[in-house]
Amino acid sequence: MQIIYEDNHLLIVSKTCHEIVQGDKTGDEPLPETLKRFIKERDQKPGNVFLGVTHRLDRPTTGVVIFAKTSKALERMNRMFAEGEVHKTYWAIVSLPQSSTAGSANGVLGGIAEEADLTHWLVRNEKQNRSYAYDTLAEAMRHAPQKECKEARLHYRLIGQSERYALLEVRLFTGRHHQIRCQLSHIGLTIKGDLKYGAKRSNPDGGISLHSRHTEFVHPVSKEQISVTAPVPDDVLWKALAPV
Repeated sequence: MQIIYEDNHLLIVSKTCHEIVQGDKTGDEPLPETLKRFIKERDQKPGNVFLGVTHRLDRPTTGVVIFAKTSKALERMNRMFAEGEVHKTYWAIVSLPQSSTAGSANGVLGGIAEEADLTHWLVRNEKQNRSYAYDTLAEAMRHAPQKECKEARLHYRLIGQSERYALLEVRLFTGRHHQIRCQLSHIGLTIKGDLKYGAKRSNPDGGISLHSRHTEFVHPVSKEQISVTAPVPDDVLWKALAPV
């Protein structure tokens, strides 16, 4: 965990793949509790420290997480996330389809567009803790009632490449469960290390190569424009693929 922005109302950190935003069945300490203890000791606060969770980031995913230090900021940030006023950009390292050849006539993604808008209908399986993508609502409804089918939209573009992997920049237009992981896997671009969505092997650190890279929004109290960027993980492949 690395603090990348802080003021009286917000605390923004870049989390690792080992940290959880909210408690789960593992019993590991959630990141907010770690940060509360840090703030209490750093600022020598005599009472309890308030720190509200404004959004989630999957445990194996790294990057930007925003916490609210006041109830006013928490309420307003929750509304801003719900109304799509917080703009998040992700980077994802995906395995290239086996048939792809860098520089081929079909493009470096092996026949898959190097930049595209994706729209699918997602159905979440609670027991498996994963989502399934379908091309049409009718197809999704065959697997779940209409009220459980969620439209998912994103845009991706190629920003880096190697012989076996590609680095994609992803912009979300909706916020669905495992949306990026599920949608990219559905079109044949599996995120490196993501066993749940089709990767052949895990990453050495147990995470997946999905990184919440950049977030922009208007500060909920000061109304200033906030723009934060999380450094990529300290990993050879990330360093090789990331634009200079």
